[in-house]
Amino acid sequence: MTDFPPMTTILIVCATTLTITSLLCGAALRAWRGWLELRRLELDMAKSGELKGEIGVRIELADVRERLKKLEAIASGVEL
Repeated sequence: MTDFPPMTTILIVCATTLTITSLLCGAALRAWRGWLELRRLELDMAKSGELKGEIGVRIELADVRERLKKLEAIASGVEL
């Protein structure tokens, strides 16, 4: 005769597995909603023009870096 685990043990394992799965799904759903809210805020900021200042600063910074590289090349005698 084979020895099967008692029915209560099987039910406990199933209930625990179901509970853990539910908690993980709930945490993932909350993280997804938070990420969506973050993206909505970023889009709202872009529409209102708050991010345009940051983009302008980045472009100016890139221009300054490019000019600096050219000046360094000129100073070292390299032709561009």
